[in-house]
Amino acid sequence: MTIAEVLQVVDRLVAKQTGKHLNDLEKAVVQGLWQGQTYNNIAEEFGYDKNYIGDVSRKLCKVLSQGLDEKVTKSNFCWTIERAINSQFFGLVNGNVSLCNPPPQPDKRESVRDDNQPPQNAAIHDLILAPKIRNCCDRTTELQTLSHWLIHQKTRLISVVGTPGIGKTTLVKQWIDLNLQHFNVVVWKNIKLSPSLDSIIADVLILTHTETILSATHLTQLFAIFRQQKCLLILDDVQELFMNGELAGQYKSTYKNYQTLFEKMTEIEHQSSLILIAQEQCQEMRVGVDDEGVPVQMLEVKGLKSSRILSNRGLKDKRSWPTLIKIYEGNPVYLQDVASAIADIFSGKVSDFLAENTLLLTADMKGRFNETFARLSPIEQQIICQIAHSDCPLSREELRERLEMPLMDMINGLQSLTRRHLLKRIEGEKSLFDCSQLIREYIRICDKN
Repeated sequence: MTIAEVLQVVDRLVAKQTGKHLNDLEKAVVQGLWQGQTYNNIAEEFGYDKNYIGDVSRKLCKVLSQGLDEKVTKSNFCWTIERAINSQFFGLVNGNVSLCNPPPQPDKRESVRDDNQPPQNAAIHDLILAPKIRNCCDRTTELQTLSHWLIHQKTRLISVVGTPGIGKTTLVKQWIDLNLQHFNVVVWKNIKLSPSLDSIIADVLILTHTETILSATHLTQLFAIFRQQKCLLILDDVQELFMNGELAGQYKSTYKNYQTLFEKMTEIEHQSSLILIAQEQCQEMRVGVDDEGVPVQMLEVKGLKSSRILSNRGLKDKRSWPTLIKIYEGNPVYLQDVASAIADIFSGKVSDFLAENTLLLTADMKGRFNETFARLSPIEQQIICQIAHSDCPLSREELRERLEMPLMDMINGLQSLTRRHLLKRIEGEKSLFDCSQLIREYIRICDKN
């Protein structure tokens, strides 16, 4: 029995249950299971985390179990599928399933689906600008949160925020790979590469074969599609819409139409969702962030704690890894840079690096901090520098006294820095504000220069 036959059968089962065909990653998992590979083998071959591959496998097995009306697991996958192929369940295997993902075609057969599945239409996926995940770490809690909001609560506007390199884009792409079947249309755009909202909407109109109505505005036509089909639009690098040198979330004059889009996402009745990936919080995320059942939610992506983040980096002294992860705040990009330096200069010995008792900021890290600090308003720069120069956290009153700053400026500056995720707030008898050691080191380097 060939892998092509296996893929045909699994694809037909999945399409019958969900109305969607197998994507590239699911095909890779099916092929790996059929060949008896472990999750780790599949992950290494295709550049994914083994836990992520496990999630995809379990999801596929659940769908197959429903289709075959019997329990399908990783361990019984081969003989269950082989028995199904040889039985009268399928009859003659037909169709055409290849290892390359074919252009999506509408499935005209009746589908068996639950209430969370979208209506059965042709699947339209524009993920050209989405990143290919090569290394992903355990984000189970965050993935579950996104599923709760997008699938169960049907949240319309979600902001995924955090510091540069923390893994925001990777997290969202992980979720998309696992949940494409819940949407008729999925479109991923990057503001750095596609800054014009009109051009983004025009692409969506073309993808959905929607005839342009000259008398209607672009937004009106977009929301018509959002009402007719269950769509998911992802906008990455949303911070590019905001002005440098101003408080967080202040739109550039040429991008005010994005603000209208974000506002109308929660005001107009439709069945679609919008995910914003950004380094800072936009104004439209200020309402309902902590409430259940509201059309707006915000997820702040934090650093990772698992030592697996440093696996396959050529490092030694595994007992020292948690210390290194803590110092660099679990930031995957920062840890990748530092791990490379340790491997090259310290022969991979983490303990030798830590013994130097110094905080290494690579050129890439400094470049990211340069971009972040260029975005700050003068008020924010004064506040963050004062906090960084202090040996201990400071209260609002202490900051105001040291900077001789008007109260309103102080409040606005602290709030803006919080929305950029550059401050740590310590609750107690008085609220205290602090910053990370990485920011302290960056500012120390800047002072020297």
